[in-house]
Amino acid sequence: MARTEPILISGGGIGGLITAYCLAHHGFPVRLFEQSAEFKEVGAGIQLGPNIFRALEKVGLKDAVLADAHVPPAQEMRDALTGKLITRIPLGDEFKARFGQPYAVTHRADIHATFLKACASSNLVQLETSRRVDDFADHGDHVTVTLNNGESVRGRALIACDGMWSNIRERIVGDGQPRVSGHIAYRGVLQKADVPEDLWRPDVVLWAGPRTHFVHYPLRRGELYNLVAVFHSDHYEEGWNAEGSKEVMWQHFKMQVPQVLRMLERIETWRMWVLCDREPVKDWTRGNVTLLGDAAHPMLQYLAQGACMATEDAVVLADQVAAQPDDLPAAFKAYQQARYLRTGRTQIMARLYGEVYHARGVAAELRELSLSGRTPQQSYDGISWLYGET
Repeated sequence: MARTEPILISGGGIGGLITAYCLAHHGFPVRLFEQSAEFKEVGAGIQLGPNIFRALEKVGLKDAVLADAHVPPAQEMRDALTGKLITRIPLGDEFKARFGQPYAVTHRADIHATFLKACASSNLVQLETSRRVDDFADHGDHVTVTLNNGESVRGRALIACDGMWSNIRERIVGDGQPRVSGHIAYRGVLQKADVPEDLWRPDVVLWAGPRTHFVHYPLRRGELYNLVAVFHSDHYEEGWNAEGSKEVMWQHFKMQVPQVLRMLERIETWRMWVLCDREPVKDWTRGNVTLLGDAAHPMLQYLAQGACMATEDAVVLADQVAAQPDDLPAAFKAYQQARYLRTGRTQIMARLYGEVYHARGVAAELRELSLSGRTPQQSYDGISWLYGET
């Protein structure tokens, strides 16, 4: 098939858009299908480690993402029962000297809008809404996808960026439903004016409690304030945007310090999602079809790496396609080979971090012993495998 035929992408979230842009950046035409009636991102704040900025710098989008972001001076962890500081990690000059890139926090809608604008500015990217990929077939020299309106579309290859509940993954990997972690997250966003003055902090602050944690930080250049409360629950509901019961949440946080309780009281309506992931796999490619981001390696949010890993995926995938433009199955295999151990390690380590955040009793005491005496350099050492060093 001629290189002028488009590469097809299923899913117009963060992963789908950055993949489309990276491929177009290398000169490949792309046709992207989003099942919703408009391109929008559900959710609130996300954290962006140095590794995503290293990837974005390669395709010229680093400054555009940082323009809407907040760069916190530090991360800190506190005991939610006593208020005691467990550890503080500076994110300023020393951090940037070590990793070569900043640490930032942003609204999911802001980074999504940046990627959308970048795609819309390219004449190689065709964006289509109200288009869901219901089926596909790989014909060896091309693929066809069947859309929800019955239309059949032909392309060079198919990249599934359709998230944790990807129906394309089921055809490729066949591992059924996601793994439910037993953790549930409530999220809310406040205007800065609605945050009590003595509680507003420029840092990313995590309150670690027994089988809970609560995190807050500014968004959108400091104009908003992001709150996320996580606790253990056997509730399961697919998706990202159900309304959460305040009564259920209070049962888990009621014994915690006033700073936590006062902040939780500020939110009128909480949006809820059940935290899920999957077991790491090393093979998510079949011929002219491959998976990316949460479709390939969904992970719990405790390392704040979902969007970061999807962006890294996109840059690596596009580089491999550019290196082998006439053999996309080989390019997809090379992309998978370059990514599966890194993403698998991140999936597993995110689970471990969740255990550390939610420790109780003796485990919580051990957490304090192991973290409280750390120097900034020791903290950086512990995360250098993920953030990468210059």
